[in-house]
This record gives sequence, C-alpha cells and structure tokens, in this order.
Amino acid sequence: MAESKLPGIMAFEMMAKAEEKPDFKVLTFECHPYSDEVLTYSDLVLKGNKLAQALKKKGIGRGDVFTILLRNHPEVIIAQYAASALGAVIVPVDPRTKGDKLIYQIKDSNSKGVIFAGEFMGNMEKVLPAIPDLNFVSVMNRDYFEGVDTSKYQGMEEILEGPEAPGLVPDQHSLNDPFMIVYTSGTTGNPKGVTSKADRFLGIEAVSKLVWQYDENDILYTGLSLSHGNANAVTMLPALTLSIPGVISRKFTKSRIWDVCRKYGCTTFSLLGGMMMGIYSEPVKPNDGDNPVIKVLSAGTPRTIWENFEKRFNLKIHEWYGTVEGGFAHNPVGAGPIGSFGKPLEGMWEMKVVREDDTETDPGEIGELIGRLPQGKTEVEYIGNKKASEEKTRGGWLRTGDMVHKDEDGWLFFDFRMGGGLRRQGDFVIPESIEKAMAELSEVSDVCVYGVPAESGAPGESDIVAALNAVPGQEIIPKNIFEALLNSDLEKSFIPTYLQVVDEIPKTASEKNLGRLLKDDFSKDASNVFKYPDCMK
Repeated sequence: MAESKLPGIMAFEMMAKAEEKPDFKVLTFECHPYSDEVLTYSDLVLKGNKLAQALKKKGIGRGDVFTILLRNHPEVIIAQYAASALGAVIVPVDPRTKGDKLIYQIKDSNSKGVIFAGEFMGNMEKVLPAIPDLNFVSVMNRDYFEGVDTSKYQGMEEILEGPEAPGLVPDQHSLNDPFMIVYTSGTTGNPKGVTSKADRFLGIEAVSKLVWQYDENDILYTGLSLSHGNANAVTMLPALTLSIPGVISRKFTKSRIWDVCRKYGCTTFSLLGGMMMGIYSEPVKPNDGDNPVIKVLSAGTPRTIWENFEKRFNLKIHEWYGTVEGGFAHNPVGAGPIGSFGKPLEGMWEMKVVREDDTETDPGEIGELIGRLPQGKTEVEYIGNKKASEEKTRGGWLRTGDMVHKDEDGWLFFDFRMGGGLRRQGDFVIPESIEKAMAELSEVSDVCVYGVPAESGAPGESDIVAALNAVPGQEIIPKNIFEALLNSDLEKSFIPTYLQVVDEIPKTASEKNLGRLLKDDFSKDASNVFKYPDCMK
C-alpha cells in the first residue's frame, strides 16, 4: 500500500490512494434527471493538479483564499485537492447564497478567486462587479445549464480537460495551515467564517470505523451540500479515506431519497433534523420500509418522530451532535435513551451544562452546553472577528449557545437554541411537536414553527406561527388545518396563533429552517396569514 508523505494533508493522502487504487470509483454524484458523474482517485489527482496549476498562474498560492459556488459535483472535491496541493484556503459557499450575502462572504474571506457553476450566472453577474480585483474567475458548465452564456469567463472544462500538469506541492506543509473557511448557517444574522486547518484528514479513519462504524460492506449517501461540514465529515471524507463507495446527490430532495438509496444500494446516510421532519412529512407509501438503509446518522432528530421514523422506514438512528466550531457527542444505536444526542467521546471532548454563572446544572435542569478539548487550548477563529472568537471560548470553554439538559446518567438532551425558546401563557412550547402534528397532514409538504412577540405584550411571551407549504397538487385550507390540530393530541397552548402559507420553507445549507426569513416576511395582516380562531368562522 502506498504511504502518504505527510499524513493528514489531503493532496498527499489522495496521491497515495491514486497509486494504490487509481481506477476505484470512490464517489458517484447523482444528478437526477441527468447522468451520474463519477470520480476515481486518478481523476481527482490528475484534474486537481491541473486546477492547482491554473490557480497558481493567476497568483493564488500558499495562504491565498478562493471561493467556490457549486452544487455537489466532482469539481468541489477537485477544488479541495487543488487548495491542499497549493497550501491555499478554500471557501465552499452554500450554492443558494445570493446578492449582498454572497458579496459579503467573498470579501469577508479575502478571496482572490471564484469558481462558480453556470447555473448561477445571473447571480454572479450581479455580484462580480462589486469585486473587480479578483485574480481568478472560472465557470463550470454542464449541458443542462441551458441558455447560459459562459464564454466571457475561463471554463473549468478547458482547465480540467487540458494538458496534464505536474503535481504542485509546496516546499513546506504544516498540519496547522489554514485549509478551509466554513461559514456558519447565519440563522440569526450575518454568517461568521470559521477557519479549519489542514489536519482535517487526521483521525477520519479512526472516527469512521470506531464512531460511525463503517466497514467495507457499506455504501454511504448524503444529499447535504458539500459546503456544509456534515457532508464532508460524515460522507465525503470517510469515503475517500476508507475507499468505501459514496453517493452524493447534486441536491437534497426529500421525495426521492428512498429511490436513490434503493438504486445505489446505500446502507447508511446522513441527515439533519430539519431534513428528517421533511422526509417524515412525505405521504406514507407501502414500500417505505423496503430499502437497503440500515442506519441513519442524524444530528437533531426530533424526539417526537424518532421511534415512528425508525419503524416506518425499517432502520435505526445513530444520533450525534457537533458544530463547525468544535465539539462532539453521540448516541450509538441501543446505547442511550431515545431523544438524547449522547455523551462526549471520552478523550476527544469534554462537555458540561452550566447556568449563567458557569456553575453546573442539576439533572433535568436546562442550561448552556459548553465544551473543551481534554488537552491543549480550545480555540475558535472567526476570520476578522477577534472579539467574537474570544467570546466564543470565554474561560477556555466553547460556548455553544445550545440550551440542553442531562439526565441522571449524564445523557444529554437538546431543548432549544439560546434566545430561541418559545413560551406561551407561561407554558414552554416545543416547536417540533407542532411540526410533527402538521407534517402528518396529507396536504402539508413542509412546516416551520417559530414565535413572534405576543400581541398581549407579556414579557418573554410569544404568539406561535406555523409556516407551511402544500404538497404539489393540493391546497392548504386554514380552517381544515386548525380543525385537524384541534383534534390531534397537541396541548391547547401548542395550537398555532397563525398559519403562514408560503411557496417554500427557506433553508440553510444544512437544511435547517430559516425561521428568521419567514419572520421578516410575517405580517398578521398579510393575505397569506390566517389567525386562529378568526378563520374558523
């Protein structure tokens, strides 16, 4: 077996794999309804070296930053390889990012180049004039990007199908070099860029085998964007490291996930809580349980649907917790109680739940989850924001902002995001309970529950808004929705004050509901907003 010259550096690791298994089809990009795109180790290294040469000729080298705006295609991995070979820094941006937010991320990261897909040409032609000093601009095209003129920019095809380029490895490499800037979801404001280092391959093999429990019989799947850390850490990197086939959809589609898994024989896939509720809301089919998936690796499974989800789809849930800034806990199948995201992995991360004065909470008492490395300094680097970086690790502990509680045995349970708790008439309202009840209605495709300041003016109280959209071909009739909720098992205080009927629920790259955008558009007098009990007349 070929050995990497410097374990942990992606370019070296992939060079070794290309020598050992050049033609192994390690990643298949499912691009329904278009043809699959397959990446072998030899493709990755050959094309990665070509892109690295092209970037270098444009003045992008060690320590320099470039941005990619792509859905899930082989070019995402090729660009990561090129960054590693150069010692450069890559910024994978959520492909749905537009306008000022995209300009902000390119400028905030000090990017010197941009690679984008032709399908985003309209977006980029509005953005690029605001960033005239980029060294490198290249567009990736596909036949199905119909009606898009990409001729004014250098094409990725021209680079990747051009003459073979020698491998570009700088004279010096360090595992402490910055490698990637991943932006937070931005659920509460402008996203912050978190720098991760070149050592991201270190430990992936051990985590993949011992924590995720992958083996040579697995076929991994994700529909999450590769701009998000989950798709990288749970699917892409384990596949590349262990030489296990991975299947990655161009974009997540809840209605097709089981068909995709059946077609490719996928044994496990990665989900986030918002995605799980969306899948659960799909109409029940007689073959739901007839699929090859054995285990779902989920971060944020709603307690309200956990057992029903397992039973309906004939699988088990391995729950886990992590953030782009750091921290890890997990609840393997059969290990801890239903609803818990687990315990920290011993020797990897230390966690505790604290009150505002940093004293530890008692079992059952809600507090903030904080964590730190067992050894060494716990650090977070938000680019260009030293104050926020220091505050995030105040006192040597990572402040997650997640409000949780532990049970008598130390198992951790998520309650709400700091500042996101909902109280109504003195009762604590669990949005997931409302979302579950609504997701089970045949006419509802997706739902997001959030709060607005209570019309009563009571401090800390919220009126509950349920934003929802319809299954294609069906109609949302507010009176029918309210009647169904009133006849459900929901407590009276959980019945939404308002229904907000929308075309779609906006999402982050990690498929979290962007409630703040819905909240920005909310008006109790809007034509798409219906109040209980007024609309029951």
